Amino acid sequence: MDKAHYEEMVKAIDGLTAHYLLQDRKIYVFGHCNATEELADLLMKKNFTVKAILDNNTAKHGSSYRGIPITPPETILSEDATHTIVCIVARAYAAMNAQLRELGFSGNVVKLVNYNSYAEYSLSGDTMLRMWQRVERGIRLKEEMEQKYPGAFKVLCPFCALGDVFLTMSYLPYFAGKRWIDGKDIVYCVIGSACRQVVSLFGADKRVECFSQKDMDELVQACLYTEDETSFIAHQDRPYMVNLHKALYLKCIPLEIIYRCGVFGLPIGTEPVKPENLQVYPGLEQIKKGNAVVFSPYAKSVTSLPKDVWSAIVSYYKAKGYQCFTNVAGEEKPLTGTTGISPTLSQVQSLVEWAGTFVGIRSGLCDVLKYAACDKTALFPDYHYCDTKWKAIDMYAIDGWRNLVVKDGFLWGKS
Repeated sequence: MDKAHYEEMVKAIDGLTAHYLLQDRKIYVFGHCNATEELADLLMKKNFTVKAILDNNTAKHGSSYRGIPITPPETILSEDATHTIVCIVARAYAAMNAQLRELGFSGNVVKLVNYNSYAEYSLSGDTMLRMWQRVERGIRLKEEMEQKYPGAFKVLCPFCALGDVFLTMSYLPYFAGKRWIDGKDIVYCVIGSACRQVVSLFGADKRVECFSQKDMDELVQACLYTEDETSFIAHQDRPYMVNLHKALYLKCIPLEIIYRCGVFGLPIGTEPVKPENLQVYPGLEQIKKGNAVVFSPYAKSVTSLPKDVWSAIVSYYKAKGYQCFTNVAGEEKPLTGTTGISPTLSQVQSLVEWAGTFVGIRSGLCDVLKYAACDKTALFPDYHYCDTKWKAIDMYAIDGWRNLVVKDGFLWGKS
């Protein structure tokens, strides 16, 4: 969950608390995903007890998150509805709410985050008006882009996800030739400076426009509405690749293959293009070459790992005499016992290659470091990919890396 939506969730929880809608209630959350785990963490941090996580995926039933059982939605029918509340941060709120009502649950069901996107399936007048207003604003943005870049082809990366942008840039050159846009001006539309940096890894001459998530949503909707043939939405998820997502219910298809074959329609053996615009981190002389480790414990869209896991990993390397660094940005704090370090995305490969070791939560930064020549470990929280039966490690494991799932009983060096 990005920062803006997380802050919206916190504000919503505080509002419910202020109106005494959570106190003395049986609290359930619906839809096991990263965002729901963050919601559960927040509720527990505020000393509320989450009774269960409701989910339709039978593969998840019987498992748990931080001691909270994952159960079928019908479980809630055993509760007194007047003293029960269901909190939802998943995008499919409307469908989840309808399902609970069809089951016969009459208690309070609350939406804590408004994603302002394609999650609105209602045909009410208010919803249709909001959608039309978004289209109108998006059309204005599209016209402004076309005036600024006349004749250019627009590649839209609709979410602030470094890994998705990295995969897009890895296969876009083949796609450009296939669509006869190779050689034409291309403008890359992304969200945030970090995604801009990812595009620049593949050539300093790339033209990039940064948008807020709201403006990007509206630009995407306008391009779809007008059937704009001079734009391409480079993403694997709904509503862009609906049938491809459904294939995941039957077969595990790693994310890179989804992009290579599904999004860009390329042969399975197509080799990805590697970044070319890499720079050297200026402070390498302060780092013990081959005897240092860079940790990356932070990610925008992945549930954080427990602090005791990171403490054990840091202690392991410190006992071996390694210099220990934490990659930090903005207000992020280095792990206890480590030094904060903030390379740019173009510098980070040189940093970890000099240090010799990288250990990070599986995030987009791991994609950026995919080709780094050092010892590399990606740590995966133990969760399923969306509503499929596949675990995150099945979808996101990186060839040539040590890929490890962090779950109960995880011991660094023995897992």
